Amino acid sequence: MRIDPSEQTSRDNYQLMIASVIPRPIGWVSTLAADGTPNLAPFSYFGAVTAAPPTLMLSVGRRRGQRKDTARNLLDTREAVVHIPHRRLAEAMVKTSIEAGPELNEFDFAGLGQTPAEKVRPARVIEAAIAFECRVRQHIEVGTGPNDLFLLEILLIHIADELLDGRLPDPAKLAAVGRLGGTGYCDTSAPFFIERPR
Repeated sequence: MRIDPSEQTSRDNYQLMIASVIPRPIGWVSTLAADGTPNLAPFSYFGAVTAAPPTLMLSVGRRRGQRKDTARNLLDTREAVVHIPHRRLAEAMVKTSIEAGPELNEFDFAGLGQTPAEKVRPARVIEAAIAFECRVRQHIEVGTGPNDLFLLEILLIHIADELLDGRLPDPAKLAAVGRLGGTGYCDTSAPFFIERPR
C-alpha cells in the first residue's frame, strides 16, 4: 500500500500514525488551572528530548478548535507533574482521558490519591511509580490544528524504591504502559536486551 497524506483527512492521518508509531510512551500530566482546579490527563504524543537540561516534549491536540484543559493550564501556570503510568494504573489512567469540563477533578473521578509536589504547584499521583516535576520552557504551535507543543524542563524526579535496580528503574518491575492504535495498549513487563556493537 502507498499512502499520500495530502490525499486523506487529518483524522485518517491521525489514525494511521497512532497505529504505526508504536508503542508510544504515555505522559500522564497533572496541572492546575489558574483558579487552582486540578487536572489530570494522559497524552501519547510525548517523549524525551534532551538530558541537558533534562527535558520532555508534550504535544496536546485541540478539541473542536479549542485548547484542552492541560494546554490552557500549562500556558497559564507553566508547571506540571508528568507521570509514567504503570500497568496497575492503566484503567485509572484511561478514565482520566474523559472529555469533560474544566471543573471535573480527574483525580477524584478515577479514584486516585494526590500528594503535594516539592518544586511545583500541581499535585502528584500518589500511586504513580515515576513522576517528573516540570516547568514549561517553551511553547510552540505546530501544524494546522494547531497542536500545542510544550518543552518541559524536569526539576525533580520521583521513583518508587521498589522499582530500582541500582539507580535506574527496572522496566519489567515498572511495567510502563505504552499506547498502540485504537484502544490498544502494551507494557514493558517483558523487555528484551541486545548489546550494541563496539
